[in-house]
Amino acid sequence: MIELLEQCVRIPSLSAQERHVAEFLCEQMQRRGFDRAFIDDAGNAVGVIGHGPRQIVLLGHMDTVGGDVPVRYEDGKLYGRGTVDAKGPLCAFVLAAESWARMRFPPHPNPLPAGERGSDWQIIVIGAVEEEAATSKGARFAATQYAPAYCVIGEPSGMDGITLGYKGRLLAQARFQQTSRHTAMPGPNASEQAVMLWNQAKAFADAYNADKSKVFDQIMLSLRQIQSGDDGLREWCDLLIGTRLPIEFGPEDMRAQMEQWRKGAKEQVDDGSGDAPLLHRSPAPLLKFYGEERAYRSSKDTPLARAFVDAIRAEKMRPAFKHKTGTADFNVVGPIWNCPIVAYGPGDSSLDHTPDEHVSIDEFEKAVKVLTFALTALTRS
Repeated sequence: MIELLEQCVRIPSLSAQERHVAEFLCEQMQRRGFDRAFIDDAGNAVGVIGHGPRQIVLLGHMDTVGGDVPVRYEDGKLYGRGTVDAKGPLCAFVLAAESWARMRFPPHPNPLPAGERGSDWQIIVIGAVEEEAATSKGARFAATQYAPAYCVIGEPSGMDGITLGYKGRLLAQARFQQTSRHTAMPGPNASEQAVMLWNQAKAFADAYNADKSKVFDQIMLSLRQIQSGDDGLREWCDLLIGTRLPIEFGPEDMRAQMEQWRKGAKEQVDDGSGDAPLLHRSPAPLLKFYGEERAYRSSKDTPLARAFVDAIRAEKMRPAFKHKTGTADFNVVGPIWNCPIVAYGPGDSSLDHTPDEHVSIDEFEKAVKVLTFALTALTRS
């Protein structure tokens, strides 16, 4: 089973550069008996088995972040960029769909062509583009093309994990810029203003989180980038703040809060006279928001979740429900399709985007068996 993943991982596929891996996956799905395999208008690799009215969409993503992780086998593990996030889950989808089809349409002395096989179900495997670019171009297009009864998102949950929710997200770029001046002049410079905004956001998040014991319910902030400069005429400082947001506090709430801080940007400074401090009003920063996604959570009391519980137990493991602090295509298609949805896939998500990214071969193969069992259970009727 692992050979498919190894070949897939060896093909570089940064966001917006997925064409070669899409062609590879379509070729593999055609070879493995899918009724159709094609690259859609968004650049997604799509494979379809069956022609029935009910759809199960297995939605993974083909793109990866940068960084060369040499592809190799060590101690029963496959190393390489994408083995966990998220070519591993996507290749597991392809193999599970192939296995499901073999059981659903067993060998026959005079078999029908693949495109003429009857079934009341369609299994649709999608390798989406630009999930890592925070645009989710592939998932947004797929959301307009299908209407599944069930959806599984290909993200690492561990072979015994079932992910039911992902936090929301908002990325905020802020530019502080003002006329250059002597460092002895009172008032904050552009860099100090940027730090003040970060401290204000951090204090707000800490206060919001004070009575929230679960990380999934908290506001999580990260200072992604900070850069400053001065050309002698003007000085500036740019920073990028990433926010991971709970269901109760959406991107629009965070955006409104940051706009409020922007409009009220000011600082009191002492002019050195001993009198009342002067009120120094700094130029308001320029703000740009993107990567906006609302948090989304699904129920564990659905036929889909129960099918995964039974499948994991069938492999002699104890199932565990999870809620992730990141954001995924789960957030994009979940509210649109409004069907039972989970995320599942082999791999340890703490290895996402790291130089040590790898997946255990045994875990990968067990995850394929879990997926095959779940698909079989869901389509038994």
